[in-house]
Amino acid sequence: MHEHLYFSMKETHSISRRSLVRNSVLMMLAGFVPKSGFSHTGGEEKHSSMLSPGLPHDRYPAIPLSVASEVVGVAHFNLERLKELVDPRPELAKATWDWGFGDWESAMAAATHVGRRDIVDYLISKGAAPTLFTFALLGHYETVKAMITACPGIQKTLGPHGISLLQHAKTGLQADGVDKRNAQQLIDYLESLGDADGIKYLDMKEQEKVKYLGDYKYGEGEEDGFTIKLNMRKMLSLGKPGKSGGALYRIGENEFTYQGAPSVTVRFIIQNEKVVSLVLHEPGLELRASKR
Repeated sequence: MHEHLYFSMKETHSISRRSLVRNSVLMMLAGFVPKSGFSHTGGEEKHSSMLSPGLPHDRYPAIPLSVASEVVGVAHFNLERLKELVDPRPELAKATWDWGFGDWESAMAAATHVGRRDIVDYLISKGAAPTLFTFALLGHYETVKAMITACPGIQKTLGPHGISLLQHAKTGLQADGVDKRNAQQLIDYLESLGDADGIKYLDMKEQEKVKYLGDYKYGEGEEDGFTIKLNMRKMLSLGKPGKSGGALYRIGENEFTYQGAPSVTVRFIIQNEKVVSLVLHEPGLELRASKR
């Protein structure tokens, strides 16, 4: 067993190191959008000899994972490509994807948190259901208030990537096609509740972030590692080697959570005032990666 990889004793008899690692960290980068459309992925083609003539992939009749991923990915920004995928198959308007460590996001949620009212309207027209966060984006004060009254505390629920209900409402204030007066009324209401803006994480100075940046390896394969870099919001992020990924939120001294996932922590090991490795914890797994 690799010296940097550890499992709890109850897990080691049933889960192999390589399969657990790969399944745990595969596809965590939030910027990944496959371009394969409905074409086969490598994993699907590998078992093609086992398929009956005419069947398109080995997950049939389930939708290929590459398609679900692309639908959610382009729902953030590309209405024309989304239409190419969803028009012939409206079921895809409900597609959902896990960007890593349980950071589940639907196509509707993707369009919602970036403020794309046009994409939201299109997805609704194809059968996708609006959510509490969608109504917050659209500035529907009465609807959001009624839902919170019916389900007290729901305002504390976080959306994909740990984005709060209040932040969705603030995004709506800047979005095209949203009534600004209603949007501001909703923002004022949510702020008055005092707990609709998510978890407050610890601040970091810009110069503090530099020491964590770089590549970390936990195995011998090209993909057996992580890259820590700054994302577009100048936050630390963790992704596959050379790629951007999900944001790291500081929860302690040299300790972070991935996209606000409550069961996942990333702790950096310091020796002689330098970062030498990181230790990633998730249920059933402790993974150590050395800094290169």
